[in-house]
Amino acid sequence: MIRPYLMFNRECDEAFKMYQKAFDGEMVSIQKYGDMPPNPEFPVAESDKDLVLHAQLKLTETGYIYGSDGSRNQQGSPKVSISVELDSEERAFKAWEVLKDGGSVYMDLQPTFFSKLHGSVQDKYGVTWMFTVN
Repeated sequence: MIRPYLMFNRECDEAFKMYQKAFDGEMVSIQKYGDMPPNPEFPVAESDKDLVLHAQLKLTETGYIYGSDGSRNQQGSPKVSISVELDSEERAFKAWEVLKDGGSVYMDLQPTFFSKLHGSVQDKYGVTWMFTVN
């Protein structure tokens, strides 16, 4: 089983709430750094306690994404696109509208020779989503 794990720089909670809204998803779990037991070998600054340590979001019947916050330098273009196959055009258009707000459309969500709808958009957090409705 392969599931995308998205790394954010202090935006994971906000991004996952947007993804949850886009797909009518189910937040399976979310742990914050402040939920960890104190550990002198891994001190957590007060300003970081509300950041996401690990989140799991169910987007479709069998599709999940994971994510967390970190202090990684994330420069350059994204190396991963999340491909989402949805069961209805309505669900695709709803998610599309949410994700394209503040983002960049690479390919409009439209009928293609291989699917009812297909399109690609990068959201405002830099995550690229490819939509397909068969």
